[in-house]
Amino acid sequence: MEQSEGKRRQIIDAAVAEFREKGFAGASMDRVSARANVSKRTVYNHFESKDGLFRAILDIMGERANQAFDVAYQRECPIHDQLISLAWAEGQLLTDPDFMKLARMVVGETMRDPDLAAEMNRKMERIAVFQEFLADADAAGALAVPNVERAATQFIGLIKAEAFWPMVFSGEVVSKAEMTKIAEATVDMFLKEYAPT
Repeated sequence: MEQSEGKRRQIIDAAVAEFREKGFAGASMDRVSARANVSKRTVYNHFESKDGLFRAILDIMGERANQAFDVAYQRECPIHDQLISLAWAEGQLLTDPDFMKLARMVVGETMRDPDLAAEMNRKMERIAVFQEFLADADAAGALAVPNVERAATQFIGLIKAEAFWPMVFSGEVVSKAEMTKIAEATVDMFLKEYAPT
């Protein structure tokens, strides 16, 4: 990692800690620089403002989320196994302590700022991936999904109800073993509703 990239990472890590502790309004670029053990000038060389720093964190979360969702329906593979893979596309993020640390901090801020919440939603919008997968599976006859948008929301909701929201509030991260159980239970329930008759 180049020195400049290393400094940027230090600043972002420090900003996450600062935003979590003080909130966006109470956070200070002076304290971010002190936490990162870099000069204030170095912070501003990388990020023009506190708002820019916060949005850089949103960008990182969005990029990581989008990288995890390279999932498409494959006609030749069993639908159960593919749905498990789809659940794990979300599960990879939810079992990652670094991602969840960022998510916790961002959720706290977006609850105070509806515009920021809308921006975060746009950057991390993955429902389209689920919808496309389910539409393709429905067209192939592997699933019977009359309302793809609703089914995609239900699928994500089943996972997040156990693996995301409780962890946001508890400060914990779901284990891989527990995520495996959540994925299996989600897929089993989903197939009871949407398996073709």
